[in-house]
Amino acid sequence: MTSPTNQEPLKKEPSDIKEPKKKKNFLTSTFDELKLVVWPNKQQLFSESIAVIIMVSFSAAAIASVSRFYGWAASQIFR
Repeated sequence: MTSPTNQEPLKKEPSDIKEPKKKKNFLTSTFDELKLVVWPNKQQLFSESIAVIIMVSFSAAAIASVSRFYGWAASQIFR
């Protein structure tokens, strides 16, 4: 004879689960997770935004210079 603690719990059929309850649980858990987020303060937001803008500018300049160099080299080769 098996003990009651070793028995598997009864599983509900998919038709027993109600859709609005799923949405409510999803929204509740989403708000709970958002409470755990560590939001940046104004100084961090400003300094990290400046860093991103500078890195994007440098990357764009590097890509543009490489593109112009290859354009110039192609024009020299295919005159």
